[in-house]
Amino acid sequence: MIKFGTDGWRAIISDEFTFANVRRVAKAVAFYLINHGFSKKPVIIGYDARFLADKFAEEVTKVLEEAGIDCYLVERDTPTPVIAWEVKDKKAAGAVMITASHNPAQYCGIKFIPDYAGPANETITSELEMNSNKDIDLPGASKKGKVERFEPRERYIKYIEGFVDPALIRNAKLKVVYDPMHGSGRGYLDRILQNYGCRTEAVHGNRDVLFGGKNPEPAEVNLIELKQKVVELSAQVGLANDGDADRFGVVDEKGNYLGANQIIPILFDYLVSEKGFTGSVVRSVATTHLIDKIAGRFKVKVHETPVGFKHIAKIMMSEDVIIGGEESGGLSVKGHIPEKDGILADLLVVDMLARRKKPLSEIWKALVANYGEVYSGRLDLHLEENKKKGLIDKLRNETPGEFAGVKVAKVNKIDGVKLILTDANWILARPSGTEPLVRIYAESDKKEKLEKILDAAKNLI
Repeated sequence: MIKFGTDGWRAIISDEFTFANVRRVAKAVAFYLINHGFSKKPVIIGYDARFLADKFAEEVTKVLEEAGIDCYLVERDTPTPVIAWEVKDKKAAGAVMITASHNPAQYCGIKFIPDYAGPANETITSELEMNSNKDIDLPGASKKGKVERFEPRERYIKYIEGFVDPALIRNAKLKVVYDPMHGSGRGYLDRILQNYGCRTEAVHGNRDVLFGGKNPEPAEVNLIELKQKVVELSAQVGLANDGDADRFGVVDEKGNYLGANQIIPILFDYLVSEKGFTGSVVRSVATTHLIDKIAGRFKVKVHETPVGFKHIAKIMMSEDVIIGGEESGGLSVKGHIPEKDGILADLLVVDMLARRKKPLSEIWKALVANYGEVYSGRLDLHLEENKKKGLIDKLRNETPGEFAGVKVAKVNKIDGVKLILTDANWILARPSGTEPLVRIYAESDKKEKLEKILDAAKNLI
């Protein structure tokens, strides 16, 4: 059974992720393009640094070629945001990206990016999933599609320059350490930084299909070497991307990790106060409310969405959004594609450091001095499927009047169950769509309170 999650289909290589199943998904994509009148436009085919990803991409290309659809196939493994941008740049029908993003090395996946250059919505995803599990007869093509190999790097590098000030960055002469985590960001972000005059040192800058034995996720636990290298070289900042470079990770000059719940508010404040961006802001239900405090000061409208960048993308396509982000490390900004871009996120941090001429640790310190301390936490409760559903149903139907000794002021059920407490702290419980666990997110103005909330969450089992 091929089952699509929040961002495409992912499975273990040679178990469910086989060439036969890849062909089934590719046929479903071709069927979608033909039936919805997109088959006359080309399709971009990309892949990340994973084992056999290039061969799976070639297999997808063969299926689309036989269906009479023209394809642009990348020369080398390429970041997902670059492939998404190429849809817009080439006015393509869409893209097929072979990636499992930040998942462990044994996984691979397929992500379909429609013509609007963002994540496929639920309607498209449902259609692809249904047809991937059926025997489809594609209509006979009058002639094969054309296949052209291409390298998008230089065009993307030129494009992304419009979001930052290269001259300002050159003058700052920043020292930067970059960790692409053996993934597809290598040769992109480091190349851009070098072009802008940054003294750039890379760690894990080679392709490794095993990702050095770690998940290619830019979480603190996976960035120990980056933190050490920043301190060792007295660098101004450490930057990271996940396996397909749609997520970001940041380390300050002292070697402290700053998560998305810190970087998104920092960049939001920067874009509004110093870059002159106007519009609204979008965050997922699991993302920090520090964004709301900043929005309140600048009189910016806040949108809260379910988890998954496709929900953020939907709003970004309907109105001007200064920044849209989620706590898992994805963001995009006004004027860019409605898709996560970890390369741009990291570049904006560099642009901000060059403009403000202050250490990143001081920028964060000044932000919390203005808006108050914020501590975010997350834990995973491993539960069997029936118990997972039972826990969420119980919270939905028997919402507690208090939690961790504090009264519940408001309940939000747009994705899982989120309890807003009377002291403005909050906790969210939502089921994973792909694993037997319930994810718990929490936020507080004091570290001790956060620990108390998370301890209370463990008792939910």
